[in-house]
Amino acid sequence: MRRFRITVLSCHTNGNYNNTPNTCAGCHQDDYNSTTNPNHVTNQFSINCTDCHSNNAWQPSTFNHNTIYPLTGAHAAIANNCVVCHNGNYNNTPNTCAGCHQPDYNSATDPNHVTNQFSINCTDCHNNSAWEPSTFNHNDVYPLTGAHAAISNNCIICHTNGNYNNTPNTCADCHLDDYNSTTNPNHVTNQFSINCTDCHSNNAWQPSTFNHSTIYPLTGAHAAIANNCVVCHNGNYNNTPNTCAGCHQPDYNSATDPNHVTNQFSINCTDCHNNSAWEPSTFNHNNIWPFVGAHVAIANNCVACHINGNYNNTPNTCIGCHQSDYNSATNPNHAQAQFPTTCVDCHTQNAWEPSTFDHDDMYFPIYSGKHEGEWNQCSECHTNPNNYSLFNCLNCHNNQNELENDHEDVNNYQYNSNACFACHPDGED
Repeated sequence: MRRFRITVLSCHTNGNYNNTPNTCAGCHQDDYNSTTNPNHVTNQFSINCTDCHSNNAWQPSTFNHNTIYPLTGAHAAIANNCVVCHNGNYNNTPNTCAGCHQPDYNSATDPNHVTNQFSINCTDCHNNSAWEPSTFNHNDVYPLTGAHAAISNNCIICHTNGNYNNTPNTCADCHLDDYNSTTNPNHVTNQFSINCTDCHSNNAWQPSTFNHSTIYPLTGAHAAIANNCVVCHNGNYNNTPNTCAGCHQPDYNSATDPNHVTNQFSINCTDCHNNSAWEPSTFNHNNIWPFVGAHVAIANNCVACHINGNYNNTPNTCIGCHQSDYNSATNPNHAQAQFPTTCVDCHTQNAWEPSTFDHDDMYFPIYSGKHEGEWNQCSECHTNPNNYSLFNCLNCHNNQNELENDHEDVNNYQYNSNACFACHPDGED
C-alpha cells in the first residue's frame, strides 16, 4: 500500500493558501490518470475519488461491483473494461439484458429472435456463462415431437404476436382450423371432441390412431354409417349407448310382424337378428318348437305362450299351455276320468276334435255295436282312474248266475273281465 507523505506545500503549492483545491481531482488527478487496474481514464471513471476510495489509502478500493451488479460468468471477463457497459455514464448504466445485449438479440438467427418476437429478458433462455448452450429446453414446457419438431425454430407459428406468457397448450388452440376443415369424417357435423390426441398422434393427422373396432366393430349395416358418427353419438362420445336398445328402441317399438312390444320381446336385438339387416330374422322358432297345425295361427302372438314376456322358462309340454283345456273338457271329462296329461296321446296339433284316439279300432268298440249308447262315463269300465289299461266288464254284466247258465257249454269258463274280453274282443256274442 502506498503511503502518503504529506507536507504543507504538497497541497498549498507555491505558497498559495487562497485558492487551494478542495476536490479529489484537484490534488489527485495525476493518480487518477496513472491508474491502470482498472484504467480510470479509459473507463471514464468519476473523478470524485470518494465514490470508490476512502482517504485511508487507494487500496483496497471501497467500491464492490457485486453489491450493484455481480460480474459473474462471461461478465467476469470485462470486469476491468467498465466502459463496455458504462460508456462513461455511471449513473444511468443499463441494468437489463437488452440494455447491453440488444445487438446480440437482433443478430441471433438460430432461432431468429426478432422474427419470433422473443422476450428481450435474456435470462429467460440463457445464463451469463455463455449464449450457448441455451438454458431453455422447450420440452420442459411442451415437447416438440413428431410433426411439431419441424417448427421448433419457427416459434411465432404458435407464439403469435410474440406472446410467450399465454401460449395455447391445447390441440384446438392451434388446430381448430384443421378441425373445422376436416371432411372425412366431418368433425364439426359429427361433433367430435376437440382434443386431437383422442384420435391422432403428433406425427401426422393421417393415419388416425383411432380404431372404432377396438370399441365397437362397425360391421354389417353399421358399416354404412361409419362416417356419420353423429347418428349414434349425437356429439356425446363419452356415454354413447353400447346396447342394441340404446340405439334401436324406436325400431323395436315400431316392429309389428310380430309386434315386439305386445309380445314383450327381449330388447337384446342379437337374440333374433344379426347386424346385416333386420330381415330375415336369424331366429327360427322351429329350432326350439315347430309351429305346425293349430299352433301356426299363434305364431305372431308370442305372448300367448310366453306369458309376461318370459322367454327363458316357457313351458315345453302340452299341459304347460293346455291345462285349462284339459280341465274344461267334458266329453269325456278329462279331469274326472283322470286322463293322462300328455295330449298327444289322443290328439294332434291340428285340432282337439276329432281326437286321434279310436277306442273302437284300437281297443274295444264302445261307439258302435252292442255297447253303443250303453255307457256315459269312461269310469264305468275303467274303474281304476290311474290305470286305463285295466277295465271291468262285471259292473254292467253283473248277473253271475245267468252268465254261468249262458256259458255252460263253454269249457274253462271264468267269471272275470279278462275272460270276457278274451272271448268277446269285439263285444259281440
